[in-house]
Amino acid sequence: MSTFSTKTTIIHHLRSGRLDESRKLLNETPFRDPYLYTMMIAGYTKLGRINDALKLFDEMPVRDVVAWNSMTKGCLDCGDVETAWKMFCEMPERNVVSWTTIVTGFAQLGDIDMAEGLFKKMPQRDVAAWNSMISGYFLNDRIEDARELFKRMPRRNVISWTAMIDGLDKCGRSEEALCFFREMLVLGIQPTLTTFSSLLTACANTFSFGRGVQIHAHLVKSGYVFDAYVATSLITLYANCRHIDNSLKIFEEVSHRDVVICTALISGYALNGAHEQALKVFLYMTKMGINPNQSSFTSSLNSCCALEALDIGKEIHSITTKLGLDGDVFVANSLIALYAKCGDIDDGLMIFNGMSEKNLVSWNSIIVGCAQNGCGMMALDLFEKMKLAQVQPDEITFVGLLNACSHSRMLNKAKYLFGLMKQNVSMNLTIEHYVCMVDVLCRCGKLDEAEEFIEHMPMKANSMIWLVLLSACRLYNDAIEVAERAADSVIEMEPNNSAAYVLLSNLYASAGRWNDVLRIRMIMKERRIIKQPASSKGIRA
Repeated sequence: MSTFSTKTTIIHHLRSGRLDESRKLLNETPFRDPYLYTMMIAGYTKLGRINDALKLFDEMPVRDVVAWNSMTKGCLDCGDVETAWKMFCEMPERNVVSWTTIVTGFAQLGDIDMAEGLFKKMPQRDVAAWNSMISGYFLNDRIEDARELFKRMPRRNVISWTAMIDGLDKCGRSEEALCFFREMLVLGIQPTLTTFSSLLTACANTFSFGRGVQIHAHLVKSGYVFDAYVATSLITLYANCRHIDNSLKIFEEVSHRDVVICTALISGYALNGAHEQALKVFLYMTKMGINPNQSSFTSSLNSCCALEALDIGKEIHSITTKLGLDGDVFVANSLIALYAKCGDIDDGLMIFNGMSEKNLVSWNSIIVGCAQNGCGMMALDLFEKMKLAQVQPDEITFVGLLNACSHSRMLNKAKYLFGLMKQNVSMNLTIEHYVCMVDVLCRCGKLDEAEEFIEHMPMKANSMIWLVLLSACRLYNDAIEVAERAADSVIEMEPNNSAAYVLLSNLYASAGRWNDVLRIRMIMKERRIIKQPASSKGIRA
């Protein structure tokens, strides 16, 4: 085989991802072309084969600055900062790409101070280095530093503007991101598809349907062919703005549907409460041979949870196991929530105990799940284990714990936990915590104490907390007066709340006070209040 054809074959293998065949041919050829070595190094690092890349780099007879830069970038891409820094320090010569590569690497991997120090030392800064620092500042929540650096830039390109738009949006400044876009247009800078993708995400985050439609129209008018990122951003925009039919149209217009686009539609349907449609898209993915990712699984499992579709959830669980994602902390958290919601707390506990990594959501999911399934003592035991694991509880943890105390009628424990919350200055007590505490008092027969507790709350009581007290009164024969005061409080806030009238009427009926039953019915008729179907939400037995 001639030198030219060998070189061509090696390049073809590299572009096809067949690195081992390329390496074999490279070993057999008498020439040592630095270009081929550099391509091989980039190929290895792209696949995470850093050791193979370093070995090949050591074998290079001649290393030019391009090879050094490629090896440094490869180490950074593989997360090996130490070796990348060693490469940079040992470079016989450096160019602006060398400096930009190392600055970008440190910025993206979170060492913004190191990146900043190197940026200041750069003998010459190209626009790519400035852009990398802007993105790095945003990654580390240094918004004002990014803004200041942008102002100081001697020359900006569309990537600079896109970095500002994307960074502001990701840091929760979506309105500012849209302002930057308007300024960009005034200056006559033409956006790229990446810019449009960031803009559409900003519109989605601010529920700016009108502006999103304008950007969509501009894309169509300009003849852009939507890539996966733009299509995904459009699907998310319309879903967030409650125009899920438009999301479906975008999905149907895309010729190549990948996991990201499918997941965006699944999440969009779930957000709009169309959980059955979300699961149909998940089924479509599996039929088309598109492997779901972490987000696909969590969104689909959350839809199963909303529908209490345990059988479908179990099928999805088996797919996560086949793909090796059942151990992912986010997927596992969704599985725990599903099994707990569907009454299968044993399987929920099995998943929790099998997790190698647990975060706060994991602990909250299992504690709340145990409380939902009447396993109060188990929830409290898990709380003790949570403390031993040095995981700090949050407001959701205590909602689960107070509910656990309620189901197990552990009044003193509930008071202790509520006291812990009040002592913790970083803890934000919400109305939900007070509702839980009233529920515990009511279940333990302390109706007068519950009423007094409500009256001395630091916040205004809502109708839900009075309904909890009113609902509990039906369990006690001598609670008519408490029930009347609770019902009056609900009706004062919500005159058309049918639950208050119905509960009070039922209490009167149980006490044989038929005149009062008739009076309540007449009031409901006069006010055209229709009895709503029974709901257990917020009204505990």
